[in-house]
Amino acid sequence: MKVLGIESSCDETGVALVETGAVVPQLRAQALHSQVDMHQAYGGVVPELASRDHIRRVLPLAQQVLREAGCELADIDVVAYTRGPGLAGALLVGAGIACALGAALGRPVLGVHHLEGHLLSPFLSADPPEFPFVALLVSGGHTQLMEVDGVGQYLLLGETIDDAAGEAFDKSAKLLGLGYPGGPALSELAQQGDATAFKLPRPLLHSGDLDFSFAGLKTAVLVQAKKLGVDLAARKADLAASTEAAIVDVLVRKSLAALDRTGLKRMVVAGGVGANRLLREQLNAACAKRHVRVHYPELHLCTDNGAMIAMAAALRIQAGVEAPRLTYAFDVKPRWALGEVVSG
Repeated sequence: MKVLGIESSCDETGVALVETGAVVPQLRAQALHSQVDMHQAYGGVVPELASRDHIRRVLPLAQQVLREAGCELADIDVVAYTRGPGLAGALLVGAGIACALGAALGRPVLGVHHLEGHLLSPFLSADPPEFPFVALLVSGGHTQLMEVDGVGQYLLLGETIDDAAGEAFDKSAKLLGLGYPGGPALSELAQQGDATAFKLPRPLLHSGDLDFSFAGLKTAVLVQAKKLGVDLAARKADLAASTEAAIVDVLVRKSLAALDRTGLKRMVVAGGVGANRLLREQLNAACAKRHVRVHYPELHLCTDNGAMIAMAAALRIQAGVEAPRLTYAFDVKPRWALGEVVSG
C-alpha cells in the first residue's frame, strides 16, 4: 500500500510517499519547501502568505515525489494530510488538495494529527523504536511528555502551562536581536558562550509533577538583557548559552522523571527542538547511565515534513487503528489535543 502524505500546517510544505509491506513502512521519496526566507522580513510567520505559498508549492512537490519514487498518480492507494493543529488557512490548503486528489483518483483519504506525525517520525529512522516508550514532544508551541503504548495509545504525563520550549528559544532569540527563526540562531550563538555566565531560572523543576513552564525564563532573559544595556552585544553569546542550558536542563530532568514514573526503558524525542545538539548530548548521557535507549528522527525530519504525515497514516492503517474514508467532505482542526487521537 502506497500512502501519499501532505503537510501544510505552518511554514513548510511537505509531500512524501511511504509504502507499507515491511514490519515498519518505508519512505520511498519526499520533498520539502521551507518558507523561512519569505517570513524573515516580518520576524515571524504571516498566515496569509503561508497559505498562498502552500498553494503554489504542493502540486509541484507531489509531482517531484512521484517522479523520484518511480510512481504514477494511479499507484497511490491512500492520500493523507495534516488535519491539525496549525494555521487554519494553511491546513485548508493541504486538506483541500488531498481530498481533491482522493476524489479524482477514487482513493480514500485520512486526516492526521500533526503531533502524532512528530511522535511517530522516529519510525522513519534507521533505528526505529519499539513500543512502549516515553515520548518528549518539543514542537513549536507544544512541549509534552507522553506514555506511548502503541499507535493511538497515548497517555499525557505532563505539558507546558504557558510558553513551550520552542517558544522560549524563539522569543529569547528575538530579545537578543537574533531574528527569525530564532531557535537555531540562539543555539548556534550559544556554542560560543559560557552556559554558567548567568543564573537563569528552571521553572517547575521541583514541582513534583511533569508539567513545564517557560514564560518565566523568557522574562528573566529580558530582565538580564536590560541589565546589561550597552554591554549586551559583548555578552550576547553567554546569555544565549545560559538560556539554552536552562531550557535543556528542564527538558532532560523532566524526561528522566517521566522514565522513573513509568518504569520504561525506552524514550523517543521528536519535534523541531529535538534537533538541538545540547539536548541530544545531555539526554543521551543521562539515559546511558540508566540503560535507557533514546530514539530520534533523522535531523532533516525533526522539522515539519510530509514523511511524518505519511508514516503516521500508514502506521494507523497498518495497526487497524483507523480506516481511511471514501468521503471527501473535510474540515480542519487548528486546535486539536493529541489526547483526542486514540485507538478504537
